[in-house]
Amino acid sequence: MKKLSDIVADFLVSKSIKHVFAISGGASLHLIHSISNHPSIDYICNHHEQASAMCADAYSRLTGNVGVAIATSGPGATNLITGLCCSYYDSVPVLAITGQVSTTRMVGNSGVRQVGFQETPIISICHSITKYAVQISDPNEILYQLEKAFFLATSGRPGPVLIDIPDDLQRAFVDLSECYHYSPDVEFDDSIFPDLESSVALIIDRLNSSERPIIIAGWGVHLASFEANLIDFAERLRIPIALTWGAADLLPTSHPLCVGTFGTHGQRHANFAVQNADLILSFGSRLDTKTTGSPLNTFSRGAIKIVIDIDPFELSKFRTFGLKIDQLILQDLRDANVNSLLLKISSNNFPPKARWRKQIQDWKFLYDHIDDEHRTLASGENVNPYLLFNILSNAIIKPTNIVFDTGCSLAWGMQSFIINDLTRIFHDFNNTAMGWAIPAAIASAIVHPHKDTICIVGDGSLMMSLHELAVVKRYKLPIKIFLLNNNGYSMIQQTQDQWLDSDYVASSYDGGLDFPDYKFLASSFSLGYSEARSNASIKDLVASILSDSTGVLCNINVSSKMRVIPQVKAGFPNEDLEPLLPRQMFYEQMIVDPVS
Repeated sequence: MKKLSDIVADFLVSKSIKHVFAISGGASLHLIHSISNHPSIDYICNHHEQASAMCADAYSRLTGNVGVAIATSGPGATNLITGLCCSYYDSVPVLAITGQVSTTRMVGNSGVRQVGFQETPIISICHSITKYAVQISDPNEILYQLEKAFFLATSGRPGPVLIDIPDDLQRAFVDLSECYHYSPDVEFDDSIFPDLESSVALIIDRLNSSERPIIIAGWGVHLASFEANLIDFAERLRIPIALTWGAADLLPTSHPLCVGTFGTHGQRHANFAVQNADLILSFGSRLDTKTTGSPLNTFSRGAIKIVIDIDPFELSKFRTFGLKIDQLILQDLRDANVNSLLLKISSNNFPPKARWRKQIQDWKFLYDHIDDEHRTLASGENVNPYLLFNILSNAIIKPTNIVFDTGCSLAWGMQSFIINDLTRIFHDFNNTAMGWAIPAAIASAIVHPHKDTICIVGDGSLMMSLHELAVVKRYKLPIKIFLLNNNGYSMIQQTQDQWLDSDYVASSYDGGLDFPDYKFLASSFSLGYSEARSNASIKDLVASILSDSTGVLCNINVSSKMRVIPQVKAGFPNEDLEPLLPRQMFYEQMIVDPVS
């Protein structure tokens, strides 16, 4: 006989999970105590359940294992939702375990809204943002449901799962011999889409006729641990690789095949490369609208497009939204035969692409100078964030996790960070929630204590998770927090510039915002404090911070007028970014016909 909450702790340990992220509550106490009493697993106390879910999300990204968050019933459970969305939309395997009121205090079929204190129907609430959500009703099903949830979280297209356990069942004693177990069903493959094996001949034919091919790499390449295989494939064919933000760290910036990041907030030369390609081979990217721009039919419109994805629904959507894809391939990149198929493709003697690679480098040289001039002018007397990221990335000399929050801080970094072999970049790329970076940095520092953790966060995003600095303080985590402080929401202001006559309602101090004194804030959480107000001080400041063995908050003063440069305005094709190029130069550089 064993207490059910102890069975949960044993199961997590059997899956090599070392930490769970939790907040105490009346309906989760037995679960947390069982974790506490187990010698092979530990809990981390957050101050908001949203942060617990985000820590678990980052834990999974960092380890490749399932992240676990525990919350109590009612508001504790509902506070997990934003973090679960981060995991769901990025296909990250996370197990959320929520406490629930005792079975004797449940609404049932009574028709009332609530019986037990803080009773909330978390299963139905989270049904659309999890792969599986279930409430335990019989103590003997606990192992079955844990095994099923873990399997579903990690199989196919991964994602979060949720198990809701009533308080009286948590403390029930279970005869392990009477517990039943989960056996996955063998699924019948009735997909209408071909797999990679049946598409090899077509890909070879398209590569033979192509003069301007591009490989697109998405977050799914990381999820499938397919990085080395894809790079090897590209190197054999000498095909340039364009990166979504989710794969921005796939290969060093200095790699001769690295095009850079593209999309609505991408690098200008990378957008030109993708938009002027005549063949697109997309691996592990769902090609969302941030990647393709809008209208969708302007995306790489002169190219034959071949998309390889694990999700048939993602493949089906292109017809619905009007983006013509020439070959839709349903394929899990984790399958053992994928690499051999790519080797078969790359063993062919394809025409050289040297002229195309040189064209991309010429665009990079030309456009980087143009955009740098705009950035220098916009930054004024304050710190130029593009220069900051250039200096910061060149200063990294040991394995480092870079954790980005959302907004302009992220876009500036994605456009200018120089990736090397020591750097991994993490962000919740599709939900892109304000406040994700501090919890994620906590997970990074706990999971990888021998790596540096650098947290890049804007002032608006920092306000969403200030409370988690107490966790940094409690565990003495040596996180280097670079706060890009422009006294407002500059990405929102950029949209207001474009559409609302630069009326900064709810995005500036005059529009209603206010912020704390960051020096006093750092002191209250036992963090070191540094500040930069001009470009002249950045290099020495960055070197000092990276050499510090303790946690530091570095307040980087950025002009409130600084914007993401370049950026695609809604309705424009991805190659035509603002600030717009002189029209004669733009038309001269375009290979495919420009959009009218």
